[in-house]
Amino acid sequence: MKFNSMFSPIDIGPMRVPNRFVVSPMCNNYANTDGTLTDTSLAYYKERALGGFGLITFEATVVDVRAKGGANKACLYSDHQIASFKRVIDACHDAGAKISVQLQHAGPEGNSKVSGHPLKAASAIASAQGRNTPEAISREEIYELIELYGETALRAKKAGADAVEIHCAHGYLVSSFLSGRTNKRVDEFGGCFENRMRLPRLIIESIRKRVGHSIAILCRINSTDGVDGGLSVQDSATVAAYLEDCGLDGLHVSRSVHIRDEYMWAPTVLHAGFSSDLVTQIKQAVSIPVITVGRFTEPHYAELMVREGRADLVAFGRQSLADPQTPNKAAADKLDELLPCIACLQGCVANMYAGKPITCLVNPLLGRESEAYLPKTPSKKVVVIGGGVGGLYAGWMAGSRGHDVTVYEASDIIGGQMRLAAYPPGKGDLTNMVRSYIKKCEQFDVEIKTNAPVTKELIQEISPDAVIIATGATPLVLPIPGIEDSGLIHAVDLLDGKESCGKKVLVVGGGMVGSETAAFLGEAGHDVTVVELRDEVGADVISEHRKFLMRDFDEYKINSITNAKVTSFFPDGVTYSLADEEEYRIDGFDSVVLAMGSRAYNPLEEAIKEIVPETYVIGDAVRARRALDATKEALDAVLQL
Repeated sequence: MKFNSMFSPIDIGPMRVPNRFVVSPMCNNYANTDGTLTDTSLAYYKERALGGFGLITFEATVVDVRAKGGANKACLYSDHQIASFKRVIDACHDAGAKISVQLQHAGPEGNSKVSGHPLKAASAIASAQGRNTPEAISREEIYELIELYGETALRAKKAGADAVEIHCAHGYLVSSFLSGRTNKRVDEFGGCFENRMRLPRLIIESIRKRVGHSIAILCRINSTDGVDGGLSVQDSATVAAYLEDCGLDGLHVSRSVHIRDEYMWAPTVLHAGFSSDLVTQIKQAVSIPVITVGRFTEPHYAELMVREGRADLVAFGRQSLADPQTPNKAAADKLDELLPCIACLQGCVANMYAGKPITCLVNPLLGRESEAYLPKTPSKKVVVIGGGVGGLYAGWMAGSRGHDVTVYEASDIIGGQMRLAAYPPGKGDLTNMVRSYIKKCEQFDVEIKTNAPVTKELIQEISPDAVIIATGATPLVLPIPGIEDSGLIHAVDLLDGKESCGKKVLVVGGGMVGSETAAFLGEAGHDVTVVELRDEVGADVISEHRKFLMRDFDEYKINSITNAKVTSFFPDGVTYSLADEEEYRIDGFDSVVLAMGSRAYNPLEEAIKEIVPETYVIGDAVRARRALDATKEALDAVLQL
């Protein structure tokens, strides 16, 4: 497919963007605690500029010291912060990208513990259960804030920014004024549509007064809030048209408030363009350029959106984290080398909420971009044992740094647990990650051997300089009466097609693997029951994924028994005890599937270290954990070679 539309330039106000690829504003927690940008920030943004993105939107940048939503948030509420922004912006300009700085007041989604000030919103309505109830911001504070937006925009201009983007989405402060659901005011900022739009209008005017038309002004809005009483797409189209009449140069159309954040963060089950019909309605309402965003990974549907006139630019958020070279690879017709975002949300969204620097399962170099350019050590002969994603990543990275690498996989197929994780409903994109790692190994002449179990004798024969052990994990089989001779099926064997089930199935273990296996069976028409020790199934599943998983449980009528400790196994069922210490039995199942977890599989470390002192153990071979840990540890090991 040709991406002619995606590689055409476009004007947004006074700013000419060289192509239609945009980096979304994403909180990364790389900033200093005083709000200045760091060397890590510089390397992160520069890498995406070098990767070919035409417009890079800096993370939500705080406009008011009283509204800082995190300890390491970027800020521009003070002149002392300008220099650090200028240094990063200059580096991105040198690489060919235009820069927009998103201006934000977090409002009810802020963090009063960090800022030392109470949360503010249009009205005193908590954004969700567990969040502090904000104070209704006073009229005097509103007019002060309007001036702060203008002053912050001027600082962005002084730092060299080509544009600023006013954050009016996702339930943050400005967003809380736009919707009658969260705006119950009875002053000039509440009530009718014109009054609810007064705040963004005055912010635009404040910015224009200070910067004129020397830089572009954009707004990020929701296509829909996604909740009853919130902004509908019809409301948002009207908002868009109103903002254009206020002199806005462009729109960045996102989706949802935080209590519907499954449509903000878009887990794996959602695909590119899932909001396209909503964005189209916004685009029809305005003549200014519109940026669309939402789970874009490969650029094919993005090209259609621009080609068909349904959007003007496309923001690749988490995909730019996974592969900052996405535009360059599209331009060079090398998309088979693309590292795909698999929307796992493990390193980006989870770390963002925790106030930690964001990371990426697919791309462990995220936030460590400068380490990719560390001096290479003399070439070594490296053996990697295990062809899961940890082993593959280690093989690729070692090969890219000039080492002679061979990956040994005991089974007949590459991919390990990640390959099997792609089988449950909505998880197919995980296969893309496995394939991309194999391609990267091929690119750097890494030899991959399958059906090749490793022994101490083989290592002695090969005599490598270094060994990386990534042998993964095996199913956990607890010493429960009957478990060894009940004829049960391991979930991994079921997903791998080595076993099959009858109509009525009991899944023992309701963590991520068990729950997703149950959904896999339910989708195929099996009658499924899950028994789980904890008080809910899918307790270890990230919330945005879990919402869709529980939808599958409802749709496929999957039964669950929780707080249940399994005490014995039978060919057609189990006994279990509850909190009342009574024992219960469920039976009559055609098949029993075991999904009680995994245990590290590492039979070789001790023997190999006697032969090869430079031996590293990574991932599940250390202990059964997330793939995020495996790829990070693979990078750490390779950089020590």
